[in-house]
Order: sequence, then C-alpha cells, then structure tokens
Amino acid sequence: MNFSKIDEELLLALDSFPELDIWTDLEKTRSLGKKMRQKIIGQTLPVEGVQHADYVLPQDDTHDLVFRVYRPDSQIVPLPALLWMHGGGYCLGAMENDDNIVRQFVKETGCIMVSVDYRLAPEFPYPFALNDCYAVLSWIADQSEELAIDRHRIAVGGVSAGAGLAASLALYVRDHSDIKLAFQFLLCPMIDDRSVTPSMYQANDARLWNRDSNQMGWKYYLGREKNADGKAAENTPIYAAASRATDLGNLPPAYISVGTADGFIDENRDYANRLASHHVDVQLEIFVGGFHGFEFLVPAATIAEDARNKHYAAIRKALLPTRAA
Repeated sequence: MNFSKIDEELLLALDSFPELDIWTDLEKTRSLGKKMRQKIIGQTLPVEGVQHADYVLPQDDTHDLVFRVYRPDSQIVPLPALLWMHGGGYCLGAMENDDNIVRQFVKETGCIMVSVDYRLAPEFPYPFALNDCYAVLSWIADQSEELAIDRHRIAVGGVSAGAGLAASLALYVRDHSDIKLAFQFLLCPMIDDRSVTPSMYQANDARLWNRDSNQMGWKYYLGREKNADGKAAENTPIYAAASRATDLGNLPPAYISVGTADGFIDENRDYANRLASHHVDVQLEIFVGGFHGFEFLVPAATIAEDARNKHYAAIRKALLPTRAA
C-alpha cells in the first residue's frame, strides 16, 4: 500500500496499530478486536439521550438470536428504523463492539437503530448470518406498531462485512419478501469474494484489512476453498456476495462510502455504478486518504469526523427528509 496516499492524521494513528495475524488464532483476534474497540470507546464521550432494550429471538433448538433496539429518549411519534450489522469480515466483531457507534447514529439522525449479533463464520458459514439478519428484519416489520416504528421507512445498513450483509439482504428481500426497504446504507461494503480488483491487490498492509485477510474471510464465510487454479468459484450465491448479482433493478436507494486507500474501493465504485445503471438512486462518497473503516478506527481525525457527518446526513435525507439539513 502506498502510504503517501493515506491521510496524514490517519497515517500517524496507523503507527500504533498492531499487525493482525488474524487466522493463526481467531479467538485471540476476536478478543484483541474487542479490546481495541473498548480503547477507542474509552477515548470518546458517552452518548446521552439514547435508550436501548435487548431482545432474544429463538432461531432453532440450539441458538437464541440477540439484538438491541436503540431509540431517542425524546421519541413521541413513530420513527424510521435502520437494521445495523457490525463489520469483521464475517468472522469477527460483535453487537457490543458497535454499541457506541450505534448510539451516536441514533443521536445524530433521530432514527431508531436495531443492532443484531449475527452468527459468525467459520463456526457458522453462509447463510447463517444472512438468515439471522433477515429474521430480525422480519421481526422489526411484524412488530413495527408495538415498537413505534414507521413500517414504510425501514432501512438496512452496516460497515464492511455488515454492509455486505445489508447489500445481500436488500437483494434477498427484493426477491423473497413483501417487506419494502426504504434505503440501504453501505459503508465500505465487503461484497466481492473474488478479490481480484487492482485496489484489492494493493491492499497489503498487515495492520489493516488486506487481500490475504479478505480471501480468508470469504473462504470461511462461504465454507470452501478456491479452485485448483486459485480462482474463486463461479457459483457464489448473490445473497452471499452482492457483487455477483447481475440484476440490480428494483432495489432501494443506496448510500455507499469508501476511502481511496481502502482495498474495497474498486468493487464499491463498480457496485455503485451498476446500481445507477439499473436506475437505483445512489450516493457514492469517496474520502481521499481514507483506509478501511477509518471513520471508526480513528474517530478524532478530521477526515473521520467529515465522513461521519456525511453518513448522518445521508440517513436523515433518506429517512427523515425534514431533518436533512
């Protein structure tokens, strides 16, 4: 990766990032990720004016799906809701790790947010995570009146693998459900299992999500190896990797954001362009110098604050247009 292309504030912070040998000891990496998130949260002010309640949805005889509903303290009318999915390459992360992030979204947008603790690969490969997220989305729609949610303004979103799940969920809902999503909110989405774009080949810093990490994440999520020639299989379901979809028509409006130093920039730009070619309303925000997940990994950086403000504005514009300014 060309460090000269990384924003100066982000580059300074990158010096303190550990090299992530994720796949040698996945449990150790999961624990490290939790500690890194707790450290970041400890450097930020608590988010006031947001309340939450936890729910449990039995999925089968062996698993209870946990999710959390956040809402503004000041809510007096039904509000839009966004189902949020955390990142982590489909193998890492947890609902709790994003607690502060989601609270800030609620405070800044005035929307209800629902964060789901979906099951992770490799223990639970595709389609477990997608099924978990769809189960919670269906619950939101079914319980919208009791939850004081506007059923006509339900959105999906997330960051990285969470955004990949959101994009896949939008496709799945279009094809298999009567739920009408209002918006898809995709922050640096992980959507292409092939990992062959020029920007992905340039992603080689061991302190950031790189091509090696990406290939392993997809391997575990899809539950399979590559072909003997080293290429990805051609039968990857579109509901696992949204970039595989050829028909992108009749999808909800999308907001896609990515940094120029993110290995996902090529696949994200391509997906935005193809959505637009299918007459889907798309807002693509590209942040010069941003690496993968920068707005949450280095939250005090100027570029990170700018990115988050654009994220909040996009949600308000899509779901609460009277508060868009």
